[in-house]
Amino acid sequence: MIKFTDLKSIPAFLPLQNIDTDMIIPKQFLKTIKRTGLGKSLFYEMRYDEQGKMVEDFILNKEPFDKSKILIAGKNFGCGSSREHAPWALSDFGIKCIISSSFADIFYNNCFKNGILPIKTSEENILEISQYSKRQEQIEINLEKQQVNFGNKTINFKIDEFKKKCLIEGLDDIALSMEKISQINDFEKRINSEKPWILNND
Repeated sequence: MIKFTDLKSIPAFLPLQNIDTDMIIPKQFLKTIKRTGLGKSLFYEMRYDEQGKMVEDFILNKEPFDKSKILIAGKNFGCGSSREHAPWALSDFGIKCIISSSFADIFYNNCFKNGILPIKTSEENILEISQYSKRQEQIEINLEKQQVNFGNKTINFKIDEFKKKCLIEGLDDIALSMEKISQINDFEKRINSEKPWILNND
């Protein structure tokens, strides 16, 4: 997982509530087990018409928002099924941070496992930050200080310290396990010595 560093981007504003994971990545794209290649199908039913042509008015199809790294969304973002393909698609498109007033719990936790920072803040703050999308001006995310900076204003956000560490150090579940590989090897050696029938059960 790529380490999360300070992020500067013109945010894309998608002012819809209850965007579920099927809207983020529809079920027909769930056949893959790869984390790459799903970005082109992100928000497929909103980004493309019935003929498969891009809908010009959709925010992520328009410049400069087609390169936005920050998405501002309505409340209850990521509700619905627990498919991890949703953060995969967002990450593959280039979204590294999502700002909303609330998230579905499973989606929220899956974001951290895939290098995406979900920021919870008030509806008032969402409205204020969204103006920078409309004016096509950059905002800055400082994860270390837990701040969203825009203009001459700063909004602080809360985040679990362990999740913050994982993002900053680029640690997913596999990397966290690999940090303990020497302890795992020592355990297996001890078990193999003390109870050889457990690990050699052919």
